[in-house]
Amino acid sequence: MRLFALSTLTFACIWLTSLALAGETTFALTGDNTTIEFVGAKPGKKHTGGFKKLTGKATANAADPTSLRVTLDIVLTSTYSDDPKLTSHLMAPDFFGVKSNPTSKFVSSNIEKKGNEYLINGSLSLNGKTAPVTIPAKISVAKGQLNVTGAFKIDRNDWGITYGKGIVEKDVILTVKVAAK
Repeated sequence: MRLFALSTLTFACIWLTSLALAGETTFALTGDNTTIEFVGAKPGKKHTGGFKKLTGKATANAADPTSLRVTLDIVLTSTYSDDPKLTSHLMAPDFFGVKSNPTSKFVSSNIEKKGNEYLINGSLSLNGKTAPVTIPAKISVAKGQLNVTGAFKIDRNDWGITYGKGIVEKDVILTVKVAAK
Protein backbone atom coordinates (compact mmCIF):
# COMPACT_ATOMS: atom_id res chain seq x y z
CA MET A 1 0.00 0.00 0.00
CA ARG A 2 2.84 2.35 0.87
CA LEU A 3 4.53 1.70 -2.51
CA PHE A 4 1.22 2.40 -4.28
CA ALA A 5 0.85 5.76 -2.46
CA LEU A 6 4.45 6.73 -3.29
CA SER A 7 3.98 5.79 -6.96
CA THR A 8 0.73 7.75 -7.13
CA LEU A 9 2.40 10.80 -5.54
CA THR A 10 5.34 10.58 -7.99
CA PHE A 11 2.97 10.31 -10.95
CA ALA A 12 0.95 13.32 -9.71
CA CYS A 13 4.12 15.45 -9.38
CA ILE A 14 5.28 14.54 -12.89
CA TRP A 15 1.82 15.23 -14.32
CA LEU A 16 1.55 18.64 -12.61
CA THR A 17 5.04 19.60 -13.77
CA SER A 18 4.21 18.64 -17.36
CA LEU A 19 1.03 20.76 -17.19
CA ALA A 20 3.03 23.77 -15.97
CA LEU A 21 5.60 23.34 -18.74
CA ALA A 22 2.94 22.80 -21.42
CA GLY A 23 2.04 26.49 -21.29
CA GLU A 24 5.57 27.55 -22.18
CA THR A 25 6.43 28.54 -25.71
CA THR A 26 9.94 29.01 -27.07
CA PHE A 27 10.55 31.71 -29.67
CA ALA A 28 13.63 31.96 -31.89
CA LEU A 29 15.05 35.49 -31.93
CA THR A 30 16.75 36.70 -35.11
CA GLY A 31 17.59 39.96 -36.85
CA ASP A 32 14.34 39.49 -38.79
CA ASN A 33 12.04 39.59 -35.75
CA THR A 34 14.15 41.46 -33.20
CA THR A 35 15.64 44.94 -33.51
CA ILE A 36 18.07 46.66 -31.20
CA GLU A 37 18.83 50.28 -32.00
CA PHE A 38 20.85 52.93 -30.21
CA VAL A 39 21.15 56.71 -29.96
CA GLY A 40 24.40 58.28 -28.83
CA ALA A 41 25.04 61.99 -28.57
CA LYS A 42 27.62 64.73 -28.29
CA PRO A 43 26.98 68.49 -28.12
CA GLY A 44 24.81 69.50 -31.06
CA LYS A 45 24.71 66.07 -32.70
CA LYS A 46 23.04 62.69 -32.22
CA HIS A 47 23.89 59.47 -33.98
CA THR A 48 21.57 56.52 -34.48
CA GLY A 49 22.37 52.95 -35.33
CA GLY A 50 21.78 49.34 -34.44
CA PHE A 51 22.68 45.73 -35.07
CA LYS A 52 21.59 43.70 -38.11
CA LYS A 53 22.48 40.20 -36.89
CA LEU A 54 21.55 38.48 -33.67
CA THR A 55 20.43 35.09 -32.47
CA GLY A 56 18.77 33.87 -29.35
CA LYS A 57 15.68 32.47 -27.78
CA ALA A 58 12.90 33.58 -25.51
CA THR A 59 10.70 31.28 -23.47
CA ALA A 60 7.43 32.45 -21.96
CA ASN A 61 4.09 31.32 -20.67
CA ALA A 62 1.18 33.24 -22.22
CA ALA A 63 -0.64 33.34 -18.89
CA ASP A 64 2.30 35.02 -17.12
CA PRO A 65 4.58 37.52 -18.89
CA THR A 66 6.87 37.50 -15.82
CA SER A 67 7.82 33.96 -16.88
CA LEU A 68 9.75 35.41 -19.86
CA ARG A 69 13.38 34.28 -20.11
CA VAL A 70 15.68 35.64 -22.81
CA THR A 71 19.15 34.79 -24.07
CA LEU A 72 20.45 36.91 -26.93
CA ASP A 73 23.76 37.03 -28.81
CA ILE A 74 24.41 40.18 -30.85
CA VAL A 75 26.93 40.02 -33.71
CA LEU A 76 28.86 43.27 -33.30
CA THR A 77 30.33 43.19 -36.81
CA SER A 78 26.74 43.79 -37.97
CA THR A 79 26.73 47.21 -36.30
CA TYR A 80 25.47 50.07 -38.46
CA SER A 81 25.00 53.80 -37.89
CA ASP A 82 23.87 56.90 -39.70
CA ASP A 83 27.52 57.73 -40.52
CA PRO A 84 29.86 55.23 -42.29
CA LYS A 85 32.92 56.72 -40.56
CA LEU A 86 31.27 56.23 -37.16
CA THR A 87 30.24 52.68 -38.08
CA SER A 88 33.89 51.86 -38.79
CA HIS A 89 35.03 53.54 -35.54
CA LEU A 90 32.48 51.58 -33.49
CA MET A 91 34.38 48.40 -34.45
CA ALA A 92 37.64 49.77 -32.95
CA PRO A 93 39.09 48.81 -29.54
CA ASP A 94 37.97 52.11 -27.95
CA PHE A 95 34.33 51.21 -28.66
CA PHE A 96 33.19 47.60 -29.22
CA GLY A 97 36.61 46.05 -29.92
CA VAL A 98 35.09 43.50 -32.28
CA LYS A 99 38.38 41.67 -32.94
CA SER A 100 38.57 40.66 -29.28
CA ASN A 101 34.84 40.66 -28.57
CA PRO A 102 32.89 39.80 -31.74
CA THR A 103 29.59 39.32 -29.89
CA SER A 104 27.62 40.91 -27.11
CA LYS A 105 25.30 38.85 -24.92
CA PHE A 106 22.16 39.61 -22.95
CA VAL A 107 20.74 37.09 -20.48
CA SER A 108 17.62 37.87 -18.47
CA SER A 109 17.52 36.93 -14.81
CA ASN A 110 13.95 37.82 -13.85
CA ILE A 111 10.94 39.90 -14.88
CA GLU A 112 8.97 42.11 -12.49
CA LYS A 113 5.56 43.69 -13.07
CA LYS A 114 5.53 47.43 -12.36
CA GLY A 115 2.28 49.24 -13.13
CA ASN A 116 1.42 48.76 -16.82
CA GLU A 117 4.97 47.71 -17.70
CA TYR A 118 7.45 45.02 -16.85
CA LEU A 119 11.07 45.34 -15.79
CA ILE A 120 13.33 42.90 -17.59
CA ASN A 121 16.39 42.44 -15.38
CA GLY A 122 19.50 40.78 -16.70
CA SER A 123 23.15 41.08 -17.56
CA LEU A 124 24.71 42.59 -20.67
CA SER A 125 28.18 41.52 -21.79
CA LEU A 126 29.87 44.02 -24.08
CA ASN A 127 33.48 44.87 -24.81
CA GLY A 128 34.69 42.06 -22.52
CA LYS A 129 32.75 43.33 -19.48
CA THR A 130 29.43 42.28 -17.95
CA ALA A 131 27.10 44.60 -16.05
CA PRO A 132 23.47 44.48 -14.91
CA VAL A 133 20.73 46.22 -16.92
CA THR A 134 17.03 46.78 -16.40
CA ILE A 135 14.76 47.25 -19.41
CA PRO A 136 11.32 48.80 -18.80
CA ALA A 137 9.13 47.09 -21.40
CA LYS A 138 5.69 46.16 -22.62
CA ILE A 139 5.39 42.36 -22.97
CA SER A 140 2.61 40.32 -24.50
CA VAL A 141 2.42 36.63 -25.34
CA ALA A 142 -0.71 35.68 -27.26
CA LYS A 143 -1.75 33.49 -30.18
CA GLY A 144 1.74 32.10 -30.59
CA GLN A 145 3.47 35.49 -30.78
CA LEU A 146 5.81 37.28 -28.40
CA ASN A 147 5.84 41.08 -28.52
CA VAL A 148 8.29 43.13 -26.49
CA THR A 149 9.01 46.85 -26.78
CA GLY A 150 11.29 48.76 -24.48
CA ALA A 151 13.77 51.58 -24.20
CA PHE A 152 16.48 52.15 -21.63
CA LYS A 153 19.76 53.99 -20.98
CA ILE A 154 23.13 52.51 -20.31
CA ASP A 155 26.28 54.26 -19.17
CA ARG A 156 28.82 53.14 -21.77
CA ASN A 157 31.60 53.60 -19.21
CA ASP A 158 30.26 50.53 -17.37
CA TRP A 159 31.55 48.47 -20.32
CA GLY A 160 34.88 50.30 -20.63
CA ILE A 161 33.79 52.38 -23.63
CA THR A 162 35.40 55.71 -22.78
CA TYR A 163 36.21 57.27 -26.16
CA GLY A 164 35.49 61.02 -26.21
CA LYS A 165 35.15 61.29 -22.43
CA GLY A 166 33.81 64.74 -21.62
CA ILE A 167 32.67 65.30 -25.22
CA VAL A 168 30.60 62.25 -26.15
CA GLU A 169 27.74 61.71 -23.69
CA LYS A 170 28.22 58.70 -21.44
CA ASP A 171 24.56 57.65 -21.67
CA VAL A 172 23.39 55.71 -24.71
CA ILE A 173 19.69 55.04 -25.30
CA LEU A 174 18.84 51.55 -26.51
CA THR A 175 15.47 50.47 -27.93
CA VAL A 176 14.40 46.86 -28.28
CA LYS A 177 11.51 45.51 -30.33
CA VAL A 178 10.58 41.85 -30.63
CA ALA A 179 7.75 40.41 -32.76
CA ALA A 180 8.51 36.67 -32.77
CA LYS A 181 6.15 33.85 -33.75
